[in-house]
Amino acid sequence: MNLHVPALAPEAAPVRTTCPYCGVGCGVLARPDGQGGASVAGDPQHPANFGRLCSKGSALGETLSLDDRVLHPEIAGRRVAWDEALDAVAEGFRRTIAAHGPDSVAFYLSGQLLTEDYYVANKLAKGFIGTPHVDTNSRLCMSSSVAAHRRAFGSDTVPGCYEDLDEADLLVLVGSNTAWCHPILFRRMLDAREKRGTKIVAIDPRQTQTGEEADLFLGIRPGTDTALFSGLLVHLADHGALDPRYIAEHTAGFEPALERARQIAPSIASTAAATGLTEAEVETFFTLFRTTQRVVTATSQGVNQSAQGTDKANAIINCHLATGRIGQPGMGPFSLTGQPNAMGGREVGGLANMLAAHMHFTPEEVDLVRRFWNAPNIITGEGMKAVALFEAIERGKIKALWVMGTNPAVSMPRADRVRAALQKLDTYVVSEVAADTDTVRARNAIVLPALAWGEKDGTVTNSERRISRQRAFLATPGEAKADWWIMAQVAKRLGHAKAFAWGNAAAVFREHAALSEFENRGTRDFDLGGLADITDAAYDAAAPVQWPLTRKAKAPQSRFFAQGGFFTRDRKARFVAVQKPALAQGTSDALPLRLNTGRVRDHWHTLTRTGKSPRLSAHRAVPFVEIHPDDAGVAGLTDGDLARVRTAHGAAVLEVMVTPGAQAGMLFAPMHWSEANTSDGRVGALAQGAVDPVSGQPELKATPASIAPEPYRSRGYLITRDMVAAPYGWWWARASLEGATGLIFASQDGAPEASALMRDLFPGATFSEYADPARGRYRAAAFRDARLLGVLALAPASERPTWDAAKAFFRTQELLEPSARRALISGRAESAGTGPLVCACHTVGLDTIRAAIKGGAHGVEAVGAACKAGTNCGSCIPEIRKLLASERAAGELAPASA
Repeated sequence: MNLHVPALAPEAAPVRTTCPYCGVGCGVLARPDGQGGASVAGDPQHPANFGRLCSKGSALGETLSLDDRVLHPEIAGRRVAWDEALDAVAEGFRRTIAAHGPDSVAFYLSGQLLTEDYYVANKLAKGFIGTPHVDTNSRLCMSSSVAAHRRAFGSDTVPGCYEDLDEADLLVLVGSNTAWCHPILFRRMLDAREKRGTKIVAIDPRQTQTGEEADLFLGIRPGTDTALFSGLLVHLADHGALDPRYIAEHTAGFEPALERARQIAPSIASTAAATGLTEAEVETFFTLFRTTQRVVTATSQGVNQSAQGTDKANAIINCHLATGRIGQPGMGPFSLTGQPNAMGGREVGGLANMLAAHMHFTPEEVDLVRRFWNAPNIITGEGMKAVALFEAIERGKIKALWVMGTNPAVSMPRADRVRAALQKLDTYVVSEVAADTDTVRARNAIVLPALAWGEKDGTVTNSERRISRQRAFLATPGEAKADWWIMAQVAKRLGHAKAFAWGNAAAVFREHAALSEFENRGTRDFDLGGLADITDAAYDAAAPVQWPLTRKAKAPQSRFFAQGGFFTRDRKARFVAVQKPALAQGTSDALPLRLNTGRVRDHWHTLTRTGKSPRLSAHRAVPFVEIHPDDAGVAGLTDGDLARVRTAHGAAVLEVMVTPGAQAGMLFAPMHWSEANTSDGRVGALAQGAVDPVSGQPELKATPASIAPEPYRSRGYLITRDMVAAPYGWWWARASLEGATGLIFASQDGAPEASALMRDLFPGATFSEYADPARGRYRAAAFRDARLLGVLALAPASERPTWDAAKAFFRTQELLEPSARRALISGRAESAGTGPLVCACHTVGLDTIRAAIKGGAHGVEAVGAACKAGTNCGSCIPEIRKLLASERAAGELAPASA
């Protein structure tokens, strides 16, 4: 018998693209599903990740919905045609320039932009409008490293590559929670430890997940990195561990730098006193560094986001220059970039103190760029950096601002002042993907719909100078356009059509590459001459490639400076005599603690992308503050309480996490939550923002602060199929769930108010309820035609009901059986789930892991074999180790072998 079997539709071919999160720059294979979504996997051929993806990258397919998208141009909330919107931008700029001059116009850009977008923005602003005031949210990320590179090397050159992490015998991680913020690189580090015995040292005021995994953790006082590495330089000199030949042939300024280091930290004892470490800890670290030839010192935001960030980075670079440990396999200082295209922005002059192609403001370089662009209004000096730029808006000096792909009303320090300053602009333009950002909502604006990841086409550059393609694999939604196209259209309306007449992103890239080569002759590090004539077809098919790639080179250059050749006039590096460390602002009786801000594992920036993923929202669902047990005791706080954190600049209400990993006297709170997803958790508003005098990067790690309990009568959760507004007076945080959206809340309400709320939210619905007003408990589920619409649970604040089990009922639209309804409101479901999420890659909860351990999984590998936790990106391994240690401490396990 012959049966006709219908042919299956051919599966779409995967599109090679690049992850839009951190500066690791992982390759991604995206396979569109034909319905606006896509499945996502790591690209085994990409040299940044070799197929691995972290939890955020693995969940990219969950973030592609068009919910909350800007799909059409708007002026003050009114939908308009593109021509009207572009005319309004051009006319606003033209009017402002005529009245106040070109330097009354500013651009604030983003490391989320593609290099082609960044290039056009800088050409338009710095060459044709004539304003120097172009800066980027990368100023908040890695500008201190840029400044340190320029002081030491004469150029913003990252001297090493990712292979150095594989080749090093000692990895020193300074101010970098690599395990959470660059997890794929951290896996390479752990692989190196397993294969070659590489030692890992973590230096940080917090004992982060990285510190828990390190062979040596140094919990230094905040701001004392300069003292530590000054002491190291002295130790290396006093123990004959310098490289005299390298110092003599390839550097200048060693003696003054060493003399300054002796003034700051002349001995192990003085280094210990300055940093808060023990002498034994200092000596162990110094000996490791001195006796290990292959050393990579990797730095991130803990170094950069400081009022002394440039000096910190230069103190580290000094130690590598003094020992000649630079530019060779497994050796060198390495800046781990925060954003996917912060490096690309640096290449095109995205920072206010740079011109395009890594050029600056010498008369020769200004003239070179002027001639290449045929620019009528080329700028001749630096513009205002991010903090100063928003202060200038506040003062009325900047009258027109164009924000692209970033959310400064959340992420800038003193964010409340930033939001207020935006009200003073005459022309306010926002190119955006997300319609509900605090920056879009701050005031009436010209809002322009930009293409998002998966829709746009261009290049990005990662932390190791590797240029990769971001390729479109989704259809263009609504009327969204590429950022470079939007700016080119405005340029044409301003009378500069000929200079902005590109047909596609490849044409922009060719011009960018040609400028890097123009009159270069090896005097500048950044040279893409080998790609200046790339065809459209070759651009479309381009594989990842490192720069520099000159026209004459047969292959890219992976490392710099092993044999000198720095980009100073005499081709020698400069040692920097750093300043004695001092925090920008002291504590007081009113503000006795210091607030450190940063990131968490599964979220990114201000949640506009990761906030759409139920998986990523499950790990840390509410804004929180970490505090040391001693400080918690003084403040009268216990784990899970709500507390108000105050600084001189603002306040936020955050859930308390008591942890010995926090240093006494320090608080830590993540910066992700915004007005769109929490009532009172915008941490950027609290940061002091004092700037580094060299880089202009603001201090985000040590703001004087206080903490006190914020009492509420009740705690609970509200889960609904469709998003609802939180009632007035609630403290709340919103999270995405499978098939629903949820609010975790605190309020002064009791059972009667909760019952009334459910009836207001679901008029005409059928309710299953449990109420115990005397004990302050209430649970209810709303149904229509036996389909679940919403669930609310409320209890006394001390009980803090969790939604881990209740949210599972929303994963389906199917009718609920009576037994399921009873379980939902009985309270028994509260303990029937898998527990709080630990492994986001495989959606494994705490209870599942504990069950695996109790079932005989007595090591990390065994836990992974039992339930898959920790087997992908590995960023949850520190939490798994904690659980194993906890069970071991309880006497239930034998010592671990993994």
